[in-house]
Amino acid sequence: MKEKFILGYIYHQQLVALDELDTLITQVSNSQSYYFLRYSHAVSGICRKLPSERGEIEGQVFNAICEMRWKKHKSGYEVLILSQQKFNLEGFKVLTGNWIICDRDAYWYDPKEARFPKGFTFKGENNQSIKPEEIPIKQRYFKDSNTATIHFVALTVNENDQHAKT
Repeated sequence: MKEKFILGYIYHQQLVALDELDTLITQVSNSQSYYFLRYSHAVSGICRKLPSERGEIEGQVFNAICEMRWKKHKSGYEVLILSQQKFNLEGFKVLTGNWIICDRDAYWYDPKEARFPKGFTFKGENNQSIKPEEIPIKQRYFKDSNTATIHFVALTVNENDQHAKT
């Protein structure tokens, strides 16, 4: 089976303030977005709604268009956006490379696996538990076509999946 590649876009910015980060999250989010936050003591699990109690050291939001990752540093956040569409975001630089992307199926780890000692949860819009198999998860590979090297793997969702019940 021949893979179908399309153009991809990668953006980054260092030292984003918390209020700017919140604005960016709103800009890249849509009604089909999922969130994942990492704290020093636990992870949020996959959530359909951004938790009101924040304070994460890093996190990500992903949907069918893009994945945005952020990581806290002493004086702000470093932000990376992996996208299938162009964005015009103030202060962001385009990561050089001739990026092409393709989507592939992905699978969740068992939520009770030992790598998550406090468990791993999947929460819907109203914070109710949802089954991981109901999330139409995919992986998006970002490949530099000049070197044929895959540099990033982003989470994405299949917006055409009709059996998703989230």
